[in-house]
This record gives sequence, C-alpha cells and structure tokens, in this order.
Amino acid sequence: MIPSLFLRRALQADTVFSGAGAVIFSLGAGELAPLFNLPEALLRETGLFLIAYAAVVGWMSTRQSLPRILVAVVIAGNAAWTLASIALLFSGAVSPSLLGEAAVAGQAIATGTLAELQYIGLRRSSGMVAA
Repeated sequence: MIPSLFLRRALQADTVFSGAGAVIFSLGAGELAPLFNLPEALLRETGLFLIAYAAVVGWMSTRQSLPRILVAVVIAGNAAWTLASIALLFSGAVSPSLLGEAAVAGQAIATGTLAELQYIGLRRSSGMVAA
C-alpha cells in the first residue's frame, strides 16, 4: 500500500515520542527509578527496546510503500503496550510513586493515541503491496 500523509505523520510522531523515551529511560534510569519508585532495570530495558522500535518506525515513515501487515503490527503493538501499562499499574507487581503512576499512565495515553492515529492513517492509505 501507499501510506497516506496522515499515516506518515503518525509514524513520525511515534518515532519522536519513542526516541525521546529511549534516550530518557536508557540514560536516566538510575535517576528516574527512585523518583518513580519503579525498578531501574524496567526503565533501562524499556529504553533499550525503544531504541530499536524508534529506528524501525522511523524507517517505516520514510518508505514509499509498506505492507499493511507491518503497519498493523505496529498498531497492535502500541495497543498492547497501552494495555500492558495499565495492567502494570493494577497488577501489584510494582508500587510506583504518584509521579511514577502519572508517568506510566501518561505514556499509556500517548501510546494509545498514537495507535488510534496510525489506524486512521492506515484506513486513509491506498493500494496494496505484497507482504
């Protein structure tokens, strides 16, 4: 398919958001862990994952054509991340501070919003390319 401009912009926004998270969590895990009352390893590993994720989504945003399934995987991943973030807060597995709860909830909302924007962009895209 040929990605719509809307989809390209949604993927670019995801790249910026994820790239910022990658830098903040990878490099600042030690400082953020006590502020958020979240495990340092969780924050650092999240940041390291986001490095690769931002690179892939950034690459996708520059393609002239994309397989729909690849975009659908990104959308599903963002939806799953949103649900997993909310589940983390209710699981009892961690006991974040109020600031930590706000950070987890805020990024869940942002990620869910990106999934919705990407879905709208996918629906506005045209043509099919073999996966």
